[in-house]
Amino acid sequence: MAPHPGDTRLPMSEALAASMPLGPAQAAAKLAQSLATSPVKPEMNAAALHQLVLSQLDDDQAQEVVTIPLEGKSSIADHMVIASGRSTRQVASMAQKLAEKIKQAGFGHARVEGLPAADWVLIDAGDVVIHLFRPEVRSFYNLERMWAFEGSEASMLGRN
Repeated sequence: MAPHPGDTRLPMSEALAASMPLGPAQAAAKLAQSLATSPVKPEMNAAALHQLVLSQLDDDQAQEVVTIPLEGKSSIADHMVIASGRSTRQVASMAQKLAEKIKQAGFGHARVEGLPAADWVLIDAGDVVIHLFRPEVRSFYNLERMWAFEGSEASMLGRN
């Protein structure tokens, strides 16, 4: 019996195969196929994510925002953004809003660490890693100095 022109059901053997759990190789192949066929938005790149992060931090009145370019220097991300909040409450609020904004913009779920204490909150958004600090904690760890590869503040962009 021939399928009806509008029938989207799979033949019995394909339906049975589709209902079985995938092994790791099949799951990876299926994911690669879906990524290859799904339309990728051109604005979904590291530069757009970085701009979104800077814009949201500006909206939330973050202090001393510094961007450290990591592209070609580290495989962890393309950009590292470091900013301060005036209090633990502001740091926590900035982190929550930023993670939500990243998700709403279609960049996926950002991983957030350190939110309960909110002295130092790390947000891993993939191509952009964000460190939010209280000022005292930021000066203690001094990440800018650690990550300034050229040995000067000239390598850092966006300092207020």
